[in-house]
Amino acid sequence: MMIDVILCDDHALIRRGIRDTLGDAGDIRVVGEAGDYGELRALMRQRTVDAAPPRNACDVLVLDINLPGRSGLDVLHALKDEGSPVKVLIVSMYPEDQYAIRALRAGAFGYVNKGGDPQLIVQAVRTVAQGRKYVTPEIAQMLVESLTAPAGVEQAHQKLSDREMQTLTLIASGKRLSDIADALTLSPKTVSVYRARVLEKLGLSNNAELTVYAIRNGLVGD
Repeated sequence: MMIDVILCDDHALIRRGIRDTLGDAGDIRVVGEAGDYGELRALMRQRTVDAAPPRNACDVLVLDINLPGRSGLDVLHALKDEGSPVKVLIVSMYPEDQYAIRALRAGAFGYVNKGGDPQLIVQAVRTVAQGRKYVTPEIAQMLVESLTAPAGVEQAHQKLSDREMQTLTLIASGKRLSDIADALTLSPKTVSVYRARVLEKLGLSNNAELTVYAIRNGLVGD
């Protein structure tokens, strides 16, 4: 039985690479592609409405986190709120220890790093299509550690909201507030508010301290 997949990533070359990898599997077919949330919603609506008899838009949605406008985490929350039956596999450049647990808590069925073995994506899609969670050994270890950690012990950045976390990593990556505002489709004023919240929650004073914190905690590369 074929597994129908929709890809949502704002980089056409990355979509092509994933599409070719999945296409070579034989039992997986990419039935649609989108570059942002708006395109994804239109595509999913079209595939659902046009189907006879009615069907799900796809079996698995392969979704990037870093999308223009609404992030992949926002998309996860939206699908969960509306009770969508579509299973989501997050495929991202962000390391597992940064977003994997957040994504799983938001409703994702799996998380794969784009920098890993391409065949892991094939394995993950097959696993997710069966309704099972797909986690790498690294994520499994993180889950175990989170379950066995003493009550109340939590890294400060784990208390940040998804938007605050995005703001933290983008600032630490050297992005200006205006660039972050464009990337997240927010006003510079709103981004400044998120920055202020991040500094307050982490007990930091400026962008330099924020960057050092992010590097020390493995949230961005040094």
